[in-house]
Amino acid sequence: MPGPMWRQIAEDLRNKIESGEIGGGSSALPTELELQEQYNASRNTIRDAVKWLVTRGLVYTRSGQGTFVVQKVDPFVTTLTAAESAAVGLDSASYLSEVSSRQRKPEISAPRVEIQQASGLSAAELKVPVGTSVVTRQQRRFIDGLPYSMQTTFYPMQLVERGATRLIQAEDIAEGAVSYLRERFGIDQVGWRQRIKVRVPDADESGFFGLPDDGRIAVFEIIRTGYDARGTPLRVTVTTYPTDRNEFVMTSGSIPEESAAAVLGAETGKPTGGHGPSKSKS
Repeated sequence: MPGPMWRQIAEDLRNKIESGEIGGGSSALPTELELQEQYNASRNTIRDAVKWLVTRGLVYTRSGQGTFVVQKVDPFVTTLTAAESAAVGLDSASYLSEVSSRQRKPEISAPRVEIQQASGLSAAELKVPVGTSVVTRQQRRFIDGLPYSMQTTFYPMQLVERGATRLIQAEDIAEGAVSYLRERFGIDQVGWRQRIKVRVPDADESGFFGLPDDGRIAVFEIIRTGYDARGTPLRVTVTTYPTDRNEFVMTSGSIPEESAAAVLGAETGKPTGGHGPSKSKS
């Protein structure tokens, strides 16, 4: 016996989403009015059907923009270790290499450079008074064309005043900012402190990552502060990762390295045939 009208419409839309008929070239669901005309149904009936799809994670709504099909993504697995080259907050070259090694296509935007007044986190981590000028460099990162992370680094303005002018140029520092500061001033980053938390995305992050307005998809926020030999903060980097497309693995000690196939299996959720030979990371 057929169920209520809203349920029949919801099931029909679900079948179309799962078959790719809806959500292929365009991820937007037809408008409420279009669905009313298509199914010859009332506004409340359509809303009940869409609500059912929302509760099952098939679609989400964005205020003033419409209802969208949830995009299926393969999560990217990042390994957290004590080694600088393998930790979160990588410079561009390392990030591109790491993603490419997983047979994925990485992209990084050109840096957006601004001079701002330190406040909140940046003032606290850099140990400068609120209102002090700081340089920010933000880059947005993509994997297979999908936004995967957003990274913003704050530098004390005094580094630029001393001659580190590349920090305020809107171009990538290919060798990495740490290497650049070492070569320019002989200042070395001897250590860093990293904090990880999960929070609701802000409006900018929701817009960039295409996340629902209701906050049900959180973001990982990883804050890394680097220090020189005197214990002075050199920079603080804030990287955000949506939880629907990123996973993290933590390692310690001498362990076998996962093969590319095993990593791919972890990212797709499909079982694979085990580990490849061990190879240490520098």
